[in-house]
Amino acid sequence: MLKIEHVTKVFFPGTINEKVALEDINLTVNEGDVVCVIGSNGSGKSTLFNMIAGTFPVTSGTIKLKDRDITHQSEHKRAFEIGRIFQDPTKGTSANMSIQDNLILASKKGMRGLKFSLNSEKKEYFKELLEPIHLENRLEDNVGLLSGGQRQALTLLMATLSHPSLMLLDEHTAALDPVNAATVMDLTKHYIEKDKLTAMMVTHNMQFAIDYGNRLIMMDEGHIIFDIKGEDKKKLTVQTLVEMFRDIRKKEFASDETLLTDD
Repeated sequence: MLKIEHVTKVFFPGTINEKVALEDINLTVNEGDVVCVIGSNGSGKSTLFNMIAGTFPVTSGTIKLKDRDITHQSEHKRAFEIGRIFQDPTKGTSANMSIQDNLILASKKGMRGLKFSLNSEKKEYFKELLEPIHLENRLEDNVGLLSGGQRQALTLLMATLSHPSLMLLDEHTAALDPVNAATVMDLTKHYIEKDKLTAMMVTHNMQFAIDYGNRLIMMDEGHIIFDIKGEDKKKLTVQTLVEMFRDIRKKEFASDETLLTDD
């Protein structure tokens, strides 16, 4: 599905501000994998996602999606196959448009440019889609009227309509309160399982990383320091993760307690 080979990213090369954000990263994500990515601030998590999405070019190495080399493909072209949801709930929707118009745009992306007409049948279809997020009776309301949790839930739904080959969840619950974060996580699991999606999720919430997905990757200083999957992942606790990090890197994971507990 996704194959990253010897990817390095250096910002401001050859200057006094040179920063190696990723160094010789090798990672294979198989179809159906749900990979949680954790690490302290500056570990390279967001840079890794930016490399996959094409936001920034790689300094060296290759990225392949479904056996096709996309290393130099534009972010715009990758967006047809890679869905991405950001921390900010306002980024994935158009506030001045209605919920149904946002859904039409998302559906047109999935149809690769084919004409999409809104009729009574399509409205009923949209209502069915919106039932899990309890917005089925608000089709004509502007998205700007929704709460942050509702907007992020809608963004999640819209991202799945195009059936992306890969979904990138970039700290998509970090800006939400604990109740809404838990709700969005449950919806994330629902949509991933329903549509059989392959996904990667960056999170600062170690418990979420333990509870969701079949793989867990920890990063530090631009490196993947361990990759745990299957039954081994199910046995993890927050404390064992912290201890594993300490044993491997010979330092404390982080001083920010929010990285060790629920958001």
